[in-house]
Amino acid sequence: MSTGERSGGAAVLADLERRGLLHDHTDRDALVERLDAGPTPVYCGFDPTADSLHIGNLQSIMLLRRFQDAGHPPIALVGGATGMIGDPSGRSEERRFLDAEVLDANRAAIGAQLRRFLAFDGPAAATLVDNRSWTEPVGVLEFLRDVGKHVTINTMLAKDSVKSRIARESGISFTEFTYMLLQANDFDVLHRDLGCDLQVAGSDQWGNITAGIDLVRRRTGDVVHGLTAPLIVRADGTKFGKSEGENIWLDPGRTSAYRLYQYFLNVADDDVEPLLLRLTTVPVDECRRVAAEHRDAPERREGQRRLARELTSLVHGAEAVGPVEAAAAILFGRPIEGVDATTFGLLAAEVPTTQLERTEVVGADPLDLLVRAGLARSKGEVRRNAAGYSVNQVPLPARDGAPLGEEDLLHGRFVLLRRGRSAHHLVVVAPA
Repeated sequence: MSTGERSGGAAVLADLERRGLLHDHTDRDALVERLDAGPTPVYCGFDPTADSLHIGNLQSIMLLRRFQDAGHPPIALVGGATGMIGDPSGRSEERRFLDAEVLDANRAAIGAQLRRFLAFDGPAAATLVDNRSWTEPVGVLEFLRDVGKHVTINTMLAKDSVKSRIARESGISFTEFTYMLLQANDFDVLHRDLGCDLQVAGSDQWGNITAGIDLVRRRTGDVVHGLTAPLIVRADGTKFGKSEGENIWLDPGRTSAYRLYQYFLNVADDDVEPLLLRLTTVPVDECRRVAAEHRDAPERREGQRRLARELTSLVHGAEAVGPVEAAAAILFGRPIEGVDATTFGLLAAEVPTTQLERTEVVGADPLDLLVRAGLARSKGEVRRNAAGYSVNQVPLPARDGAPLGEEDLLHGRFVLLRRGRSAHHLVVVAPA
């Protein structure tokens, strides 16, 4: 990751606009003037409600990265304080509270993730902060006097995040109602202590951002700025970042490189261009070219393939792309000759797997192995449909009843079984 020469403010905003990343912003001319005046610290907050960020957070992370690449130092705020409250924006019910120990663990994990996307040394170095460090020492009376007196109830009630919750039968608790004050105070603290003059976020945060802008103005007389990007919604109208009801996480331990690649390989055609523009560093003109070529031959899925490669590389590292593509290709029938052990190891985490002792594999009847793997209920079922089963991509009839030998162990430890076109099972020989 590298940051280049500082770009002019107009160029930065023009790039965001071309990428579909401008939703709301404060006075554009004034914001351009501030960006042109010198490096402008830019902050975005992430509440540690889980031990990993998910793919829906990636747009905000990349917003910080785009400003950093343009020469403006990002401030990534992991909200140990606001995470204890829960942001009501975009939610229909109150979050469950997390204790301090869980929040600390989540905060540490998220901080480590952010270091994979932002440069914390060199030009425009990023800074990682926790709002609990300045919120916790402040007493309630001091907070009400120094922050609360500057914000009217009328203003808070007018915010969409509050209005939408009040309209529901469940309403909004006073705890969540005060979240806006905490976030506004964060902007004020970061402005005073780190010279932060710009907050960026998703469009659901606009009310919280403007509350902070107003608080800074009332307390210091200074002008600061805000900018939001549209929330990403898939072409079918569903929330971006979920697959079968589960988040696509940025933590490799929660969402593998293979699963992330497959997620983007299967997005709708209409999602390819906006996701390339908004989540990757691919130049705008290149995104347009990829999208145009994809529209000419959508059946080839080259647009999805480029998107999957870019995001797998961004989240898991460039070295993950090759093995992931090789593993996916095997499941779609690519010959296994020449495929390395790393790829089979990756497959073992993605398809049903059985670990057996070497003596249980070498000399075994393939029919017994298929039944043991759960690909058939009985040996008779295999015999009746023998042409539909294979061992290491060799159809059973071609094996002519031969038992498995040492030569059938790929890299000395793997056997790939298949039923039909899509049911795979990997037998892994246990280490000696």
